[in-house]
Amino acid sequence: MSTSPRLFCLDTVMIDVVVSVRSLPASGADVLASGQLLATGGGYNAMSAAARQGLPAVYTGRLGTGPLSSLALASFERDGITAPITANREIDNGFCVVFVEAMGERTFVTARGAEATLRSSDLDDLDVGSGDVVLVSGYNVLYADSASFVLEWLGALPTSTIVAFDPSNRVLDIARAHLDAAMSRCDWLVCNAVEASLMSGAGTIAGAATILAEQTQRGNVIVRHGATGCTVIERGSRPVAVKGFSTTVVDTNGAGDVHSGVFFAELSHGTSVVASALRANAAAALSIAHLGPGHGPSREVVTQFMAT
Repeated sequence: MSTSPRLFCLDTVMIDVVVSVRSLPASGADVLASGQLLATGGGYNAMSAAARQGLPAVYTGRLGTGPLSSLALASFERDGITAPITANREIDNGFCVVFVEAMGERTFVTARGAEATLRSSDLDDLDVGSGDVVLVSGYNVLYADSASFVLEWLGALPTSTIVAFDPSNRVLDIARAHLDAAMSRCDWLVCNAVEASLMSGAGTIAGAATILAEQTQRGNVIVRHGATGCTVIERGSRPVAVKGFSTTVVDTNGAGDVHSGVFFAELSHGTSVVASALRANAAAALSIAHLGPGHGPSREVVTQFMAT
């Protein structure tokens, strides 16, 4: 078993088919994209961001067999991401069509593939240990075919393993029992302001963070709020607003995942929570200045950006 902290990512890896459009077309219409990209997305955003900050990443989902899976594996190899679970030899990975509008907003249409064939036995041999971070997505507990065994596996992890839960923009579609179970085990809830409002019913970011902190195992919450940065709350403490950074917004897809990857990488280096959040804000700002996923910057680039 490794003695150095690692990021274990359950958030599924898919291939993003990214198209830039002025605005979404009406039903039945036909528009010409101003940009296009085929790239590894999903959980790769957080893993690559963490790896580029010096935190080794492990993909705890399943890859498949075919051109899309080969593209994902090549991305893993570039960032030193390991994928210990045996690939599905019968089908390829799924893909997500991502429509990026002029202001950077994105809309998704997802087609599932090999990543949806993960089974409980696949998680049994993972050597997750003390100090490791397990990043769980709301998508992992959204679908009935994975929610029960993922939650059971999380519940059996050592208390010294850090569980981070990102409920995703489909938080309202997660069964209440599954959401409660994920919240009760997570050490860090990481979400955006819209998700925080939906989950808490609070009218302010600080209020939402305070309410949500009471529902997690260790009382730690990060609420991201775009250009203005994020708000963090640690157990027993008051919410702290951490400033954001100015940037050119091209594509917001994956920014939250980059934020999480950098934040937990910095924590693993012994950086304070607020300083880690500040670096994560900087990295997320850098990432959204590019089209498509996987644009988490290196640690050196983040440091240089923060110094300007």
